[in-house]
Amino acid sequence: MTGKVRTRIAPSPTGFLHLGTARTALYSWAYARHYGGEFVLRIEDTDVARSTQDSTDQILASMHWLGLEYDEGPIYQMQRLERYREVIAQMLAAGTAYHCYCTPAELDEMREAQRARGEKTLYDRRWRPEPGKVLPPVPEGVPPVVRFCNPPEGDVTWNDLVKGEITINNREIDDLIILRPDGVPTYNFAVVVDDWDMNITHVFRGDEHINNTPWQINIFRALGAPLPQFGHVPVILGDDGQKLSKRRGAVSVTAYEDNGYLPEAMLNYLARLGWSHGDDELFTREQMVSWFDGSHLSKSPAQWDAAKLAWVNAQYIKAKSGDELAPLVAAQLQKRGIVADGRLPAICALFKDRCDTTLALANWAAAFYGDITVTEADRAQHITDAVKPAIATLVEKLMTVTWDKASIAVMIKEVLATHALKMPVLAMPVRVLVLGTSQTPSLDSVLEILSREKVIERLKKA
Repeated sequence: MTGKVRTRIAPSPTGFLHLGTARTALYSWAYARHYGGEFVLRIEDTDVARSTQDSTDQILASMHWLGLEYDEGPIYQMQRLERYREVIAQMLAAGTAYHCYCTPAELDEMREAQRARGEKTLYDRRWRPEPGKVLPPVPEGVPPVVRFCNPPEGDVTWNDLVKGEITINNREIDDLIILRPDGVPTYNFAVVVDDWDMNITHVFRGDEHINNTPWQINIFRALGAPLPQFGHVPVILGDDGQKLSKRRGAVSVTAYEDNGYLPEAMLNYLARLGWSHGDDELFTREQMVSWFDGSHLSKSPAQWDAAKLAWVNAQYIKAKSGDELAPLVAAQLQKRGIVADGRLPAICALFKDRCDTTLALANWAAAFYGDITVTEADRAQHITDAVKPAIATLVEKLMTVTWDKASIAVMIKEVLATHALKMPVLAMPVRVLVLGTSQTPSLDSVLEILSREKVIERLKKA
């Protein structure tokens, strides 16, 4: 690798940052970090009608949550209009671009005629200057677009970092519009100028952009600009087998944050959706950076698997300490109006092995701070007349026992012996009464974290 590697991610703020773009951002970031390069964030906001500040804010928040720190940016295309117009003027002067005065109605008529003849619908270059060609008279009151003089013959070939060699004939593409009548550039032009100005060396993006690449390569060449290397990663498919997108089934990155997923787990899972390092399923960001050299990227679409993501997230939750989890769970509780206290790290440590999200962990923790509900079904099944005397004895002993796990455990055994009961017969109704469920970690651990007053209050409701 010669020269400094520079990659970028360039989302459009016409909706939330979805998972496919987040994965592309991860690959671009990891590639730059692997080679000691730089990673740029660019906001492609030239779709003025659909771009919103809320979407921009969500993109920035998602990048921050994922920890994909960028070295430059955010750079906004709408703040670079003068630069685009400067390049357009140079191209017009050089004869690599021209004004086109076709109205939308004329273009529709042209396409209809092509379809009727069974031809591919391409712009017929009627306004393209050529030696000996007489152009139509310039119509009054029709603001022109600027079109690129795409080479009419030959092939465009590039060695894709993911797909290998790709060739598309220039006859398959036409003279695309590069500047609209309102002076705003189109995507395929602006992206080239941006990548040129920002010295981007490697472009990772979804393979839906393959058809755009020949135009962009031809524009790079027309400008005499160095070509970046392109890597087109396959799409992510949803449960229905269709591409995940803003319009179809995708969920915003920040929604996963809200639902209790950890950013390191999300990055781990996204990385494996189209890339692998042997059989490694779980790895750190640092490991990914050390391994991600641009190889081992899959050529096939990846299938989104919510259950697999939940499993990965559960592994990361288990690996964290109660102290590390407590702030995350406290934030979930705060959304419910619950203010946690110093017991929360112990609660997290006790219940983390049962949870695949911090939201699930907060559900357990909430029982230690708020009210619980015992269902009639649980009451009928577990809190029987046969066990109520033992619960009464337990309440009596809890009033004076030393409040630690070991002492509580000894006292429970005494109650069991007194009433000749086995542990499940007593433990399950006690769990139902104190936490609202018959399945919890060890009873002495649960009671130790709950206050003496709270345990006695709930048990007396037997």
